[in-house]
Parts: sequence; structure tokens; C-alpha cells
Amino acid sequence: MPQDPRLIDAYLVAGVRLGGRGAFARLVAWRGPRLYTHARRLCDDADTARDLVQQAWVSIWRGLGGLSDDRAFLPWALRIVTRAAARDLRGRLAARRLAQDWAAVAETEAPAAGEAGAEAAVLHRALAVLSPEHRAVLALFYLEEMRVAEVAIALDIPPGTVKTRLMHARGKLRAYLEGDHDGQV
Repeated sequence: MPQDPRLIDAYLVAGVRLGGRGAFARLVAWRGPRLYTHARRLCDDADTARDLVQQAWVSIWRGLGGLSDDRAFLPWALRIVTRAAARDLRGRLAARRLAQDWAAVAETEAPAAGEAGAEAAVLHRALAVLSPEHRAVLALFYLEEMRVAEVAIALDIPPGTVKTRLMHARGKLRAYLEGDHDGQV
């Protein structure tokens, strides 16, 4: 006689609520692959899908007390993953728009006349060939004078990613400005 997966969900959720040792780990092992498969369908990157599922498990842990029907665990958990994916996509789109807007401003600003103007023109050319992600991080960090944590919030990325992008962007700018670029950054 086949077992109803919803009954297994209810059993595992009840175990988590009762504080059973390892109950949450068993729930993760049982439903984790389904949540990952769903996340993978929603985003184009395996690492992002894993991150979304990890975020979802935190939300699931916190919200499990609000689940009224333990047998409805899977649809409820899938909705949490879907919302996490939607937030991630909105953040990526916002970062892309910000980078494109900043690039448009950087391209339209005319450098001042004279030697400083020539240096500004070189800098503008270097910035124009950076990726949108690198331009956005540089703009927020240096032009908007935001701290790393604030840039992370603005772009909806981890602070470590902000630091990495800053490091790479600085390196590419340095290479360009030192003439080691062959027309590219």
C-alpha cells in the first residue's frame, strides 16, 4: 500500500513542532530535493537556486508555527521558495536598471576642459567599458559614498559580493588607466 506523501509531511512537521531530535533534518532531507528542483526551474543558476532554498528553509523554520494544515506543507514551502525567487529576480532587475542608469549618466557627463578634463575623459571611457555590476558597485560606493553594507542592501547582494566586485572593478580600472588594457577592461 503506497504511503501518502502528505501524511509523511504531517508526521515530520509534527515532529519538528514537538522538538524531536533531528526532525527538521529529516524534513529537509525529505522535501529539500523538491524545493531545489522548484527553485532551479525558477532561476537560471544552480548556485542561486541553492541559495534560494537555504533562504526558504530559514523562513520555513520561522513560519512553521503558522502552518495550519501540516499536510499542506509542500505547497506552503513551494510558495516560500517562489517568493524568495521573485525577490531575488526583483533585486537583480533593480541592480541592472541602476547600473544602466548610472552608465547612461556617466556617458552623457562631459568632462571639464584642460588637463583635468582629459583625465576625466579617460576615466569615463574606463568606466564605460566595465560591466554594469561593477559600475553600479563603484558608483554607490564612491559617488554615493555608501558603506559596503549599504551597497549590499541597495543591490540586494551579500556584502562579500560587494567587496569582490569592488576588488575586481578597481583592478580592471587600474589596468585600464595604466594602459594595460588593449582597448578593453
